[in-house]
Amino acid sequence: MNQKMMMMAMDTRRRRSSCLAVVAAGAVMVMVVLMNGAAVCEGGATSKFVRKLEESEDMPLDSDTFYVPPGRNAPQQVHITQGDHDGRAVLVSWVTPEQPGSHEVVYWKADGGELQSALGIITRYKYFNYTSGFIHHSTITNLDYNTKYYYRVGTGKTARTFWFTTPPVGPDAPYTFGLIGDLGQTYDSNATLTHYQNNPLKGQTVLYVGDLSYADDHPFHDNRRWDSWGRFTERSVAYQPWIWTAGNHELDFAPELEEFEPFKPFAHRYHVPFRASGSTARFWYSVKRASAYIIVLSSYSAYGKYTPQYEWLLAELPKVNRSETPWLIVLMHSPWYNSNNYHYMEGETMRVIFESWFVQYKVDAVFAGHVHAYERSERVSNIAYNITNKLCTPIKNENAPVYITIGDGGNIEGLASNLTEPQPSYSAYREASFGHAIFSIKNRTHAYYSWHRNQDGYAVKADHMWFFNRYWYPADDSTTAES
Repeated sequence: MNQKMMMMAMDTRRRRSSCLAVVAAGAVMVMVVLMNGAAVCEGGATSKFVRKLEESEDMPLDSDTFYVPPGRNAPQQVHITQGDHDGRAVLVSWVTPEQPGSHEVVYWKADGGELQSALGIITRYKYFNYTSGFIHHSTITNLDYNTKYYYRVGTGKTARTFWFTTPPVGPDAPYTFGLIGDLGQTYDSNATLTHYQNNPLKGQTVLYVGDLSYADDHPFHDNRRWDSWGRFTERSVAYQPWIWTAGNHELDFAPELEEFEPFKPFAHRYHVPFRASGSTARFWYSVKRASAYIIVLSSYSAYGKYTPQYEWLLAELPKVNRSETPWLIVLMHSPWYNSNNYHYMEGETMRVIFESWFVQYKVDAVFAGHVHAYERSERVSNIAYNITNKLCTPIKNENAPVYITIGDGGNIEGLASNLTEPQPSYSAYREASFGHAIFSIKNRTHAYYSWHRNQDGYAVKADHMWFFNRYWYPADDSTTAES
């Protein structure tokens, strides 16, 4: 590495540290103003669990966790997501490191049946001094609901076989989602993914709320860390869909490296079926899965009035048929209700624009990441304020969603443990620990939610509640969580 590159890397680090310091200082000033200018109500439970504060460290690139499959040009980084709007297609992606190889996926039903195949596309990209392998995307369509399929990528001795199960369909179809965010690729990340895979509640699809590889935390946005992250997560995402949300660490906008295209690595590697829901960009879209309607928003794409994302969401929410998909779930990266000084109020502008719509259409739950801790809100809204009326305090609202921050996957930046005090009234439970969550739909009226910290046994629930569906059973489901 030459001296100029070293200086560039050090300058990038200094600027990032300076920015973080400014954000932190600004957050403290906002809190002082708020606490001096208004009465503050104490909220729910702040966990008494104390996790040992220690630096998170990325696993080395030669770690067994980043296992490279044997054989020349063998497919790697295999991952799947939903391939259409309704749940009858699967989008299969993988990378061949040296040559394009075959872009065909062969698939068949687990209980027998003829072999079928689907052809895909191949793409590559360059980022600073890195050139990607050959990235394949192939969509398998016209699948039967609630059916297990096997699929194979690659040919000859390097062919690799995996499987997936399509979702059931119907308003009372039970289905279990895992929730993970801000995972990264540290030893803590590995613990989080292992904990999720061994959870006896058995998630069937992961709702991923953004920030994947954290490659941008390495000098020159080391894109080898995108490859290692793809191999790391393959053990789960090759077998069950992960529904992708873009976070700030997917931006990879680095003018100092002459990289001016936002989301370049993410957009090449992680395709989603955005066109199926009428979206014009892959960063906001929707899918129906079992009895849930899932809307994915982009905190880092324009969302003001008249922008494509604004116009799409305005048209999208009235399309949700709660008789067909009773559970309305929204994913985003930057949380709207966050009582942590880390990233405090960063989601405020999006909240001001969209929150009234969430109340109007009775969104059941909003899951976000970004803050490297866990928090669950009560059902509240803050939509009455009009600049002159001073009605700017969140209030209880049974038509509002529960807001959950699940950015506690374990990444290299570590925990966000600087909580605001006192705990605000809208906050039901919060804790600075790494973990994952489960959202298990039972029928059109009830779903069971639980959060699982890494330090506990696989079956232990550190926080939990029953969700009552806002459309079919809008009863009070507020709770004071157990610590």
